[in-house]
Amino acid sequence: MVTFTIMQIPKDAIELRGYFTWMGKDGIARTSVKPGIDITLEFAMENTKVVTSFFSDKKFPILINSRGIKSMSYEARRHFSAQDRDTKTNAFAIVIGSTISRVLGNFYLGINKPAVPTKLFDNEEEATKWLQQFLN
Repeated sequence: MVTFTIMQIPKDAIELRGYFTWMGKDGIARTSVKPGIDITLEFAMENTKVVTSFFSDKKFPILINSRGIKSMSYEARRHFSAQDRDTKTNAFAIVIGSTISRVLGNFYLGINKPAVPTKLFDNEEEATKWLQQFLN
């Protein structure tokens, strides 16, 4: 049985239709998918706009809590790969919640090949530790 801590969403997080998003005090952006949500391209672009607003002069890593997601459209996955757009993020750590999520996540990463270093994790602590190497 896999146990994990739930990402704590601070009171000052920005609530979007599909996400809660904020900049951590450690310089790592965080976004948590709302449970049971279908992520569309519109939701993805809304989240990207908020994440991009955190810093205008430097790039930063982001920790993504994808546990509880229901689905994500092809267009949203393509958008999040950052292949066809400029991005303020320099690394993605994606926290997943199950073996099935790992299989699907690895499949997604193999097909969409994100433009920045990306890795799947079972918990937030390991993901944060990995992202620290990408802080400016």
